[in-house]
Order: sequence, then structure tokens, then C-alpha cells
Amino acid sequence: MLPNQLITKTFSLEEYGIRKADFHYQLSSEELHQITIDKKMGVETNSGTLAINTGEFTGRSPQDRFIVKDEVTKDKVWWGNINIPFDEDKFDALYNKVTDYLSEKELFVRDAYACADQDYRLNIRVINEYPWSNMFAYNMFLRPEEDELEDFKEDWLIVNAPGFKADPAVDGTRQHNFAILNFSKKIALIGGTGYTGEIKKGIFSALNFILPVYKNVLPMHCSANVGEDNDTAIFFGLSGTGKTTLSADPDRKLIGDDEHGWTPDNKVFNFEGGCYAKVINLSEEGEPDIYNAIKPGAILENVIMNSEGEVDFEDVSITQNTRVSYPIYHINNIQTPSVGENTKNIFFLTADAFGVLPPISKLTPGQAAYHFISGYTAKVAGTEEGITEPVPSFSACFGAPFMPLHPTKYAEMLSEKMKASGVNVWLVNTGWTGGPYGTGSRMKLKYTRAMISAAIEGKLNEVEFEQHPIFGLQMPKECPQVPAEVLCPRDTWQDQEAYDKKANLLASYFKDNFEKFDDYANDEILKGGPIV
Repeated sequence: MLPNQLITKTFSLEEYGIRKADFHYQLSSEELHQITIDKKMGVETNSGTLAINTGEFTGRSPQDRFIVKDEVTKDKVWWGNINIPFDEDKFDALYNKVTDYLSEKELFVRDAYACADQDYRLNIRVINEYPWSNMFAYNMFLRPEEDELEDFKEDWLIVNAPGFKADPAVDGTRQHNFAILNFSKKIALIGGTGYTGEIKKGIFSALNFILPVYKNVLPMHCSANVGEDNDTAIFFGLSGTGKTTLSADPDRKLIGDDEHGWTPDNKVFNFEGGCYAKVINLSEEGEPDIYNAIKPGAILENVIMNSEGEVDFEDVSITQNTRVSYPIYHINNIQTPSVGENTKNIFFLTADAFGVLPPISKLTPGQAAYHFISGYTAKVAGTEEGITEPVPSFSACFGAPFMPLHPTKYAEMLSEKMKASGVNVWLVNTGWTGGPYGTGSRMKLKYTRAMISAAIEGKLNEVEFEQHPIFGLQMPKECPQVPAEVLCPRDTWQDQEAYDKKANLLASYFKDNFEKFDDYANDEILKGGPIV
């Protein structure tokens, strides 16, 4: 046994089908860091941070995410190419193969929980093949007090075996990697991939079913913070839109950066105990909170270092999706516990690479529901093989890969909560201005921060607005600390006819994408789309 373990607890992994395993229970972050180094599974940066390589997979694999189709899920899950059904018997057989593979190995076990609001707490036991995966679980889930571990009983089990490879012809998977949720047995089974994001997103996906179906709580792929007046702001957005960056505000306390629930009594609570931030082009000047959170206890993924251990955050030779995981207490200004109330502002963040959408606009309830269901951002050249021009990317509810129910279920819940709380909803373009990607420039972070601050502080309530001629969005004509010419996107283009053409093209993409939701949406939502 290793020294300085937080707690000794006698139990067996036999009940999970894992035999004769030499497992370490509830090791500290420092111990897991050192074991990773000793096993030559990671290295230290010059700041003492652990850096690891996740191997073949440096991101999630959406086509290899499955949900077991059974009595619990068959009539509730929105089946399709996002929620792919998996056979019950195939799951049982594959689970047995994975537990056989883990038997007689050195393993790492952790008890943790999700949901900072104790009324919705979900206890989790994580069984990891690798020490750094267990350290990730320490960072990302909520950490029980020592006295809570004595009688700990998990609600969900995560079995994580990156080194196990499935046989698709036998096991029913698409290829050798898989992430499968079984809602009857309450197991997340992950194999064939070292990408740690599968661990946290597995539980997020589970909560996206459990909370709305059984608890009347809206699960959200968002960040959140709270101000001195106890007002909560929510930031929805897909990867790369600024969710983590913009919620880390020195004047407001961070509730969380990625996954939250909104309760019937208007509380917003973090699912997690940590942050998992992209670090591509990270700088201390641009994102000081994230930059300074990278210290011992954090885990850097798939970054490149020089011989002195200095990280080059601009080097994307392994992946564009370089990441850091750290416990939330690495951020100075946090809300404890991670629960807010009195939601006043919601921001939908989009990185519009077409350079069309306004940098900030105010949405009607119908527009809010329309843009929530659409979940728009854009991919730019270089992010994926074969992309040379901006490509629209729509992800329903700003998190379709993690949403087991039909998107309109979540949209209806959001609309109800928006109306009940009288919240303001804003669409914020953190993408391009003055032209599309390649011609225009990325919106300055200081302008985006200024616009969000003005919205939160009520400084946009009294200004004059104008309507966007194609999207029907209400754009403020002035905003403190932002040049007026930035606020109307058409005015930032030298060729305004080219702007109109591009705006109409993007509007057509929105309408084409929304066709699959037309039969589910009411008139108010349908009128919230482009007006041309």
C-alpha cells in the first residue's frame, strides 16, 4: 500500500466482477500524480503540473457513444445518430469481458459525487485502469468529506478501461472504443479510449436523463457565475465559444464552467467539482484565471513542451483540443457551495465564423427558444480535416451529444423557467467581425467582456436598439467601452453587399437545420428564426 492514503476502507471489487485486483482507494491528487510519473505515464512541466498524452483519442468519439435500450429508456430516449441504441445482452457480455480484463491488475478506485445541491446529489464510484484517469475523477467530480466515505453507497458506477479493445464483430460496438450508458444497471462503461472527457460526459449524459425525467430539473451545458447582488448569470455555448473564459470574471464568483442544473425553486447548481478548459493559445493576459490554475494538482492533456518543461500553448501538433483539468478551488473567486439563485441573465455564446451575427443582441422568448434548439456555432479551417471554409455547426440545446431526450423537451423547460424568472436572454457572437474567417478578425475579448458586463449591470436596458434586417435580432446602438461601429455587423464590412449575401446564406443554414424540429415547435418558436 502507498503511504498517506486519505482513508482505509475494506471492500472488494468482486461484487463488480473484478477478481484479485490490487486496487488503491481514494488516493490523494499528489499520490496519483507521483504514481503517474513513476510509471512513466506522464511528465512534469516547469510549473510542477502533470502533463499526459491521452493516446489515440484526443477528443470524444460521438459515433461510439451508446445507450442500452431497455424498459427504462426505450420510450423516453430520442434514438438516432446521437443516442445510438445498444443491446442489453451485448452490454452484459461486454461488461464481463472488461471486468475480466481488469481482474488481477493494479487499479485505482474513487468515491465521489455529482450535483452540488445536496437535494440532487448523485454518488459515483469510479474504477480506473490508469492513475491519471483517477486523478481526473478527483478533479472533476465533487469530493466527499472523509466521514461521508464510511457508509458511502454509489448511485452510479463508472468502469474505465482505456487499454481494453472491443471486437466490433463480437461485441456490437462500431470499433474498438466505446462509451456506453446503462440506465437500468446505472453503469457507465468506457473502454478503448484514454480521453478523460468521456468520464465526465458520461455522468453529464446520465444526469441529462435523470434530472428532467425524475426530478423536474433542467440540465444545462453551460457555465454560471453570481454577482454581489446574488444575481446568477448563465452562459450556454459549444466548445471554443468562450464559456469557460467569460464566466471566469474577477467581479463575480464562479459557480462552474460547464454543467449545471436549474431547479424548480430557481436555484442553479454545478454538477462538477472542477473545470476542464481548452488551452489552445492560452495566455496569462487573455485568460488569467485559467492560466494561473495550471499548477500542481492540474492535469494538462496533449500539450507540447520544450526541453525545459515550458508548455507551448500555440503548438497543436497533437490536437487542437489541448486541455487542462483542475479542481475548482484552483480558481480564487468561487461560489461555495457551487449553488446560485435568482437567475437574471442568460447568454447564448456562438463563434460565428461567417462574421454575420451581431456581437450582442437581445432575444424575445420565441427567439430564445429557437436559438437554444438550434445551438449554432461554426467550425473554421484547420479544426477538422477537409475544412477550408467556415462550416455551420448546429448542436441542439448547445449540447446535443449529451442529451438523451428530444431537444424540445429541454427547450420547453427552459422557456418555462425563463418566463417564471423574468430573465433577459442575449445572443453573443464571440466569433468574427468585419468579414468571415480569413478576411475579418476575431471579436476582441475586451469588447465581449464589456458587453456582457453592461447587460448584467442593466446598462443596456435604457439604450436604443435596432432590428437586424435578416435575423430579426435586437441590436443595441451603444454600449459602454465598446465602439458604436462594432455593434452593427454590417457596418464592419467594407463590402456591405457581400455581408448581405453571407447573412442570407447563414439564415438559410438555420432554416434548413430547423426543419427537423418544425413539427415539434409552436408558432412562437417558429417565428423566432430568421425573418428573411
